[in-house]
Amino acid sequence: MKYDIIIIGSGPGGYIAAERAGAEGKKVLLIEKEEIGGVCLNWGCIPTKSLLNSAKYYHHALHGDQYGVRAEKVEFDLKTAMKWKEKTVTRLQKGVSFLMKKNKVDVVRGQARFTDRTTVAVGDEQYQSESVLIATGSSTMVPPIPGKESKNIVTSREILGIDSLPKSLVVIGGGVIGMEFASLFSTLGVEVTVVEMLDEILPMMDLGLAKTMRKSLKNISFHLGARVEKLEEGKVFFTKQGEAHELNCELVLMATGRKPNTEGLGLDEIGLDYDKKGIKTDQYMRTNVPGVYAIGDVTGKSRLAHSASRMGEVAVGHLVNPEKPKYGMFRSHAIPWAVYTLPEAAGCGITEQDAERAGLPIKTSGAQMAANGRFLAENGREVGQCKMVVHAETGVLLGVHLLGAYSSEIIHSAAAMIEAELRDVDIREIIFPHPTVSEVLRDAVWEL
Repeated sequence: MKYDIIIIGSGPGGYIAAERAGAEGKKVLLIEKEEIGGVCLNWGCIPTKSLLNSAKYYHHALHGDQYGVRAEKVEFDLKTAMKWKEKTVTRLQKGVSFLMKKNKVDVVRGQARFTDRTTVAVGDEQYQSESVLIATGSSTMVPPIPGKESKNIVTSREILGIDSLPKSLVVIGGGVIGMEFASLFSTLGVEVTVVEMLDEILPMMDLGLAKTMRKSLKNISFHLGARVEKLEEGKVFFTKQGEAHELNCELVLMATGRKPNTEGLGLDEIGLDYDKKGIKTDQYMRTNVPGVYAIGDVTGKSRLAHSASRMGEVAVGHLVNPEKPKYGMFRSHAIPWAVYTLPEAAGCGITEQDAERAGLPIKTSGAQMAANGRFLAENGREVGQCKMVVHAETGVLLGVHLLGAYSSEIIHSAAAMIEAELRDVDIREIIFPHPTVSEVLRDAVWEL
């Protein structure tokens, strides 16, 4: 069976690429070994945000007095929250399946592997195309810690299926995944401890805002600069500054990063260039093998769902018209990120620390969200900050970093400004609606 394009993996990179290619009139095959939507829809972005939203409703119900809302006997029902999570995932799965049918994309379930450059096998069936796009994503990376097979050790995938809240949870890893789950469970009253090897949580975040976030999470205990030495059922052993420590807990979450899914694809058979970080690609997502592209987590360029979707569009645009790619090239300097903790955080572009390491002349400014009308009305004096980084000589915006409610819904504006290389004087001329929390961007730029 011959196709114009074969796509391996149906996550937010793969299914968006399939949708775009189908809309271009191409005959497309999408291969998925598990569930349509990949990790993001089924075991990542969507289910975690569903549960985090439930936790936020619980938090607001408990702390609504200052807004004139008093609730008695507030309870969190994990089973009901899990059912809502499943309903959300199922509905979105159906939505993606509908998009595939709408764009006449054939979907095949099973493990894909290359038999040669233009042939992909799934079981006993073989499919051919001059253009193959690898979008196999990533999976949890579990370091070789003694005792990691203990009964009470789970990854971000298994923890989404628990049927009761643990009394205590130790999260190994203070990155995005670790902090979102730490925030979720601590909001629900679970005793949470985070053990992180680095000196601060969320290493991609502005150092000052990361510290502020950590201090605002008062119901979480932190052990930074700590190395986990071994695990036992109900115990975590770690060293910190040369001293040995021991934690007792009911559940342990391994949130120690992710690795690209390159195994079992037959990449060596076709001479593809890849390493432990991922498949190597250029700005159009081309690999070293003609006609073979790679997008998303499997490239190691950016492990974000929206990055994968953009990469998918870029790859399809080049496939359709190599001479004049319809969707441009992939640029990585203005990729926004968000952490859906309570409070939220988001950022785009470089941090002050990045600029210092690169030797760039910069100016920085900040604005407090508590001085923003809408933020104060809806959040009181909860933590909220905006920090801007601009080039000291040109005034071009280089980075924006947010901490506080609604950060994830504002950061795309900063991404557009950075992508367009707007200067501080340009941003001052933008009219923001009032009252909105987004005005904090305007306040920050006027503070420069």
